[in-house]
Amino acid sequence: MSGRAQLMWDEAVTGYDFGAGHPMDPVRLALTMRLVEAYGLDRAVRVVAAKPAGESTLRLVHGPEYIEAVRRVSAAPESADGSYGLGTIDDPAFAGMHEASALIAGQSVGAAEDVWRGEALHAVNFTGGLHHAMPRGASGFCVYNDAALAVARLLELGAERVAYVDVDVHHGDGVQAAFWDDPRVLTISLHEHPRTLFPQTGWPEETGGEGAEGSAVNVALPAGTGDAGWLRAFHAVVPELLAAFGPQVLVTQHGADTHVEDPLAHLAVTVDAQRAVAESCHRLAHEHADGRWLALGGGGYAVVDVVPRSWTHLVAIAAGRPVAAGTPVPEEWRQEVYRRTRMDAPRRMTDGREPNWREFAESGYDPADRLDQAILATRRAVFPQHGLLP
Repeated sequence: MSGRAQLMWDEAVTGYDFGAGHPMDPVRLALTMRLVEAYGLDRAVRVVAAKPAGESTLRLVHGPEYIEAVRRVSAAPESADGSYGLGTIDDPAFAGMHEASALIAGQSVGAAEDVWRGEALHAVNFTGGLHHAMPRGASGFCVYNDAALAVARLLELGAERVAYVDVDVHHGDGVQAAFWDDPRVLTISLHEHPRTLFPQTGWPEETGGEGAEGSAVNVALPAGTGDAGWLRAFHAVVPELLAAFGPQVLVTQHGADTHVEDPLAHLAVTVDAQRAVAESCHRLAHEHADGRWLALGGGGYAVVDVVPRSWTHLVAIAAGRPVAAGTPVPEEWRQEVYRRTRMDAPRRMTDGREPNWREFAESGYDPADRLDQAILATRRAVFPQHGLLP
């Protein structure tokens, strides 16, 4: 294994564009890559542009009739009528939809192939993580589920155990659905409680289908959860399950919409905590998956203040060149932000917080605390299935 980190990038991914006013503004992708370049991280990794996912690859997860529907509205956006989730408020049809979506999927699948074959130890595709797309429909700003496709490709290549950890503020419902009945895939999602946020799924009782009990893990966090609670929940669930499951590859999704400034959700996490979780995922990949780590992006709609910093930290960690939290943001990048958006960019790579948390196993369970109630509900639902005490 080369040990090198790999970054998947093709400027054409910014063609994944639902139009003016849509929260999924592709400027967040371009600004992230420009910040990566401003720190010279593109010279610390191998930058690769993979081919778009072809029909046979897309069919690893998606039905042929759905793929054909995407192709159809891609060529004629005005024909979209809401069928298959295409042409809705969340997923408006746009010219080139199939091509842009297949390109993003191809980056994640290509990254998975390179990690499995030893061409790279770590690979990052921050343009991916489109975890809501279902086998037969678009959903939640997601057309093709690149995360599920990457996992499916790993299984096709011979992987017997793949762990998927999703820390986006929204439940990773599409990936869970794709592998609901497959005990080879452990899906763990930490997200805002379904009572208060789309897609209204991801209850702790959702634990996998027949023959795959315990393979789906859901931590439903109370609205308002901040850094300490978010990190407490992550460390109370993820490390023990990964140790018990023993994945050959770790796939992680790093939606930045857990941030306190995100306009579409209600958690109160900072860039500093997001950076801490990325570091933990890196460490867990080395502890449990021989270092094989594929890291994806996801949601995140504070497109200037949050997303570029969070995902640049992710790339830097994967590259083995972490950017210190207090590092000033390069002035040339701030000028680029203003040129593109007429917005003032943040000045440092930190929100000024020092992430810390109380370990669940050491501090004990507080029955009056809603966060601890959520943690214990998850542990009780799935830990016994893995031979662990809740």
